[in-house]
Amino acid sequence: MLNVYSDGGARGNPGPAAAAYLILTETGSVLKSGSRLLGKHTNNQAEYEALNVALEAAAELGRDEVVCHLDSELVCRQLTGAYKVKNPELQALWRRTQELKRCFKTIRFVNVPREDKRIVEADRLVNERLDQIT
Repeated sequence: MLNVYSDGGARGNPGPAAAAYLILTETGSVLKSGSRLLGKHTNNQAEYEALNVALEAAAELGRDEVVCHLDSELVCRQLTGAYKVKNPELQALWRRTQELKRCFKTIRFVNVPREDKRIVEADRLVNERLDQIT
């Protein structure tokens, strides 16, 4: 099983945005991490983009089970079906997540606090990337 931690952020809403992720083993060893600039996005768009980038990276590792840890309550609830996705831009990103889910036998989405140490690390990577352009 892989534990995926992703975070996205925008400076301004919308504004310059970035995405970052960490992929860990069950024992907490980091297998892969990354970040990328996204262009001009909202915070919610950046959160989805971060998750999708993380799932693409996780799929390359060839594991069947993934637990995705997100600090975005909105994204997590949309992915678990508790909330509907009404925004057209988020609908497109949600659909991409649905496509990526097919890469795994089992996938779960868990909302975690912003203070989670792995989310804090992903957030640091987001801000490090944004500092390069702002």
